[in-house]
Amino acid sequence: MTEIFCAAVLGSPIEHSLSPVLHNAGYQALGLPFSYTRIEATAQTLPNIVTQADQQFRGFSVTMPAKFAALAYANTVSNRAQLIGSANTLVRTDTGWYADNTDGEGLIGAINELAIPHLGVGSAVIIGSGGTARSAIWALAQTGFSNLWVINRTDRRQELQSLCDQLGITLNYRTFRELKPKELADIVTYAQLLISTVPSEVISQYLDVLARTNLIDVIYDPWPTPLVEKARERGFSACGGYVMLAHQAMSQFEQFTQHPAPRKHMRAALEDALGIVD
Repeated sequence: MTEIFCAAVLGSPIEHSLSPVLHNAGYQALGLPFSYTRIEATAQTLPNIVTQADQQFRGFSVTMPAKFAALAYANTVSNRAQLIGSANTLVRTDTGWYADNTDGEGLIGAINELAIPHLGVGSAVIIGSGGTARSAIWALAQTGFSNLWVINRTDRRQELQSLCDQLGITLNYRTFRELKPKELADIVTYAQLLISTVPSEVISQYLDVLARTNLIDVIYDPWPTPLVEKARERGFSACGGYVMLAHQAMSQFEQFTQHPAPRKHMRAALEDALGIVD
């Protein structure tokens, strides 16, 4: 009898996670004896859930609010997870659990799909300074960017400065209050890429000035977002967070199964679940 292996996504709330759609589509495409589900988990309950997981569990995807707990729980940690400061992936090993962060890899996949000429020659802009912003900084460093603007509602420069220093990125940090509309517009206009990591309502009053370059909006529900729509109307390349979600899941899939991810099948299943024709 073939042994059935398991994986799951941990987080709270978790009922709307699309990770099972992606991973199960991959298992089905390759005929792998795997199943993937959702498990409600908080930072407090994650250690017990992972400790008590049957041997059939080969890995866990981890979303908020448990990413910091996942990093702390692991026996070994990837360099990028250590740098970013959180983990979205736990992989069972012979000696325990290995923590990784594939969010940055997801963003690299999204950046590459934009097909921006001479990538990294100009500056990049990140809106927001939370956990996704840290993954974005790592991704930008891997794709050749060395000059970065971070714009946020509050001053959290010190939380990002060390990461930028370690990655060789020059950080220019401003709050929205510090910038006049023309200053913000100039920063965005002269940038090669903008990554928005905040909810759409946070930037609703800034759409006109932010949609002036190629961009990634990590929000994808509802789709398309107002920011992506505005940028595309003006002829810029723009994509949403579902692209990032797909690419980060493909990396997890490969770590859990040790098989190359069937990328077209996984992407098609996600877009079908979201009703996206893009």
